[in-house]
Amino acid sequence: MSATGSGAFPHQHGDPRSLRERIDAQIRDRIVEATEMGALDLLVELRRRNQRALPEDGNARDHDELRALTERLFAGIDEAFQASLAEADRQPCAEARAAASDTREAILAGQVALAKRLPDYWQRFEAHRSDVASRTLGEAEARPSWLRRLFGPGGR
Repeated sequence: MSATGSGAFPHQHGDPRSLRERIDAQIRDRIVEATEMGALDLLVELRRRNQRALPEDGNARDHDELRALTERLFAGIDEAFQASLAEADRQPCAEARAAASDTREAILAGQVALAKRLPDYWQRFEAHRSDVASRTLGEAEARPSWLRRLFGPGGR
């Protein structure tokens, strides 16, 4: 293998991270991506149900709303995982979280540890994402929009 990056995996040459660090980073990226996509689906459904315009690329308010939904979904998924973990899985997750610099990074570190430890991590992730999204949609339905409050359930 040459130092110029023409080996079997040229995209990895020059990356100072160890294989374990690269794998952790890829798992982390997949968790963030899956959460963001789930939040976008949720935002679209919330908008559809409230007969609001779909989110637009470049719209700061839409971006802020998506970011808030992403954080809410992320926290809800983590809470659901923590509530359903066996005792043997709690310790590695807690150790991974303890090394993080802030709350979001701690949650991510714990989720990466769980993804590496639990063979059914992604099935659980999807089930928890779906549950949190359903609760969020239910809460939104229980809280009528200002138009519904103004005009009543008949809408006229």
